[in-house]
Amino acid sequence: MAEQRLAMRTQFPASAESIKPRLKKAPEFPILEKQNWLIHLHYIRKDYEACKDVIKEQLQETQGLCEYAIYVQALIFRLEGNIQESLELFQTCAVLSPQSADNLKQVARSLFLLGKHKAATEVYNEAAKLNQKDWEICHNLGVCYIYLKQLDKAQDQLHNALHLNRHDLTYIMLGKIHLLEGDLDKAIEIYKKAVEFSPENTELLTTLGLLYLQLGIYQKAFEHLGNALTYDPTNYKAILAAGSMMQTHGDFDVALTKYRIVACAVPESPPLWNNIGMCFFGKKKYVAAISCLKRANYLAPFDWKILYNLGLVHLTMQQYASAFHFLSAAINFQPKMGELYMLLAVALTNLEDTENARRAYTEAVRLDKCNPLVNLNYAVLLYNQGEERGALAQYQEMEKKVNLLKDSSSLEFDPEMVEMAQKLGAALQVGEALVWTKPVKDPKSKQRTTSTSKAASFQQPLGSNQALGQAMSSAAAYRKLPSGVGGTSQLTKPASLPVEPEPTVEAQPTEASAQIREK
Repeated sequence: MAEQRLAMRTQFPASAESIKPRLKKAPEFPILEKQNWLIHLHYIRKDYEACKDVIKEQLQETQGLCEYAIYVQALIFRLEGNIQESLELFQTCAVLSPQSADNLKQVARSLFLLGKHKAATEVYNEAAKLNQKDWEICHNLGVCYIYLKQLDKAQDQLHNALHLNRHDLTYIMLGKIHLLEGDLDKAIEIYKKAVEFSPENTELLTTLGLLYLQLGIYQKAFEHLGNALTYDPTNYKAILAAGSMMQTHGDFDVALTKYRIVACAVPESPPLWNNIGMCFFGKKKYVAAISCLKRANYLAPFDWKILYNLGLVHLTMQQYASAFHFLSAAINFQPKMGELYMLLAVALTNLEDTENARRAYTEAVRLDKCNPLVNLNYAVLLYNQGEERGALAQYQEMEKKVNLLKDSSSLEFDPEMVEMAQKLGAALQVGEALVWTKPVKDPKSKQRTTSTSKAASFQQPLGSNQALGQAMSSAAAYRKLPSGVGGTSQLTKPASLPVEPEPTVEAQPTEASAQIREK
């Protein structure tokens, strides 16, 4: 046996490598980094308490010079809400490794969370010098510039981010910039590109549908909202938008069915209860409408559109003092809207405060440049106060607005409004032949006495949706019926919703004062 082994060794000589001495064991990690793997393991498992224990031990051994341990400790502080402590630790990391762009990004992120946007942009710019092709740096710079109101710089940075890497979030922020600028067309283009890039993103689909809804393009709006619900049937934003569209077209029962689903997901949504209230208003359930609107007002006390709708409902119920209260509050939040002053004048007239009603009408005429109902109501009030010259001036101003509206759109005016204008024209001896729309065909309307008449209003979608950044609910108008010559009580009824909201006239309920005196 020994001879055979000797022969084999002779036949097959061992290689030079095999006879080298065995290498030493792998070198140990430096003491600064030896427990980084354990820190990382606890962090990704979200076992933060154990992670902090290991970090504390590691920092004691390294005398506070382990960069990774400090970095993870700062991340944990941020998750716990200790932003200032995390900022100080990230700054320590930036001192230990000044050429690391990641450390600077984290410092800038903490500054941003503390509301120090200008300081955050300075740090992000320093990080960009170290890494010029980082999508995150460009995107976050754009967001900081949005908060600083520097929208041009924000657009440049967001476009750079899209050039480096396309992300849904960057498209969303770029679209918000165009919305802040009031450019709906550009916003729609951005969101269309975003949907092409990410066709299953329900937030993008819902936002695009809302923009089309705002422009009155109902077919595309319904298409995108339907796609959003296809991918996420529980998307309450899309359900709320679809319900508001149905509500605008008068399908109150279907809309309420949709809102019932939304109420399970977001029971404390002010736009939801605002829309539900106006659905009940359209169904002439006024007490339920006021109850829902009061709840919406409780959840969003500074939303002027909810206050506006409460004023309308109280006007319909002839509760003029309450209407005055809510309309005054709405004017405090939206002082540049002429229709609010007109409705306030309606309430003041019924409260027999003619002087303040005239002041409200004067302000409404000054602010509103396209609604002929404001001038018509004001003319009626002035005529009934014996100021025929002022009434004639308002009547002529009304005719100018009507002619402009006729040239710009093909809308048809409400027959009662036409009848009211004809009566006022006859009383002012300027003729009855108005060329607004076709003559009124109702034979009963021709047999009415010269009593008070009130023009109905067109419907304008109102309400607010803070999650969607767009007015969605339907505000129903009210209409006062003619009162008798002997001073009988005046009745009210809500105006029905049109098939489609008129694109030009943003008319609201008009006011009927005392009877027009015949000459």
